[in-house]
Amino acid sequence: QVQLVESGGGLVQAGGSLRLSCAASGSRFSINSMGWYRQAPGKQRELVALIISGGGTNYADSVKGRFTISRDYTKNTVYLQMNSLKSEDTSVYYCKASVTDYSRISPLRSDYWGQGTQVNVSS
Repeated sequence: QVQLVESGGGLVQAGGSLRLSCAASGSRFSINSMGWYRQAPGKQRELVALIISGGGTNYADSVKGRFTISRDYTKNTVYLQMNSLKSEDTSVYYCKASVTDYSRISPLRSDYWGQGTQVNVSS
């Protein structure tokens, strides 16, 4: 079982910056990939940024050039640096981790979600 704890959300003015963090904890696991998703009221959840084990990244077109995803492998933590924020970035942001769980008899790959953190950008 893996737990994801998110932090860093809040209220910021347009053009400002926020840094989200997501820390993974558990018994025995390795992270294959981690990503940030967001879901605003009345909208579908969308992928914002993804980082894989080899360090490759992928960004939604709407955030490319403004957001940066990174990982601290020693802390099992993923970050989302959000710069030049716009009002349309307002959403609940969710951390997702693709994990191989070694606490079982046979390793098992599973996806885990954080609880979500609110980001409000005023205009």
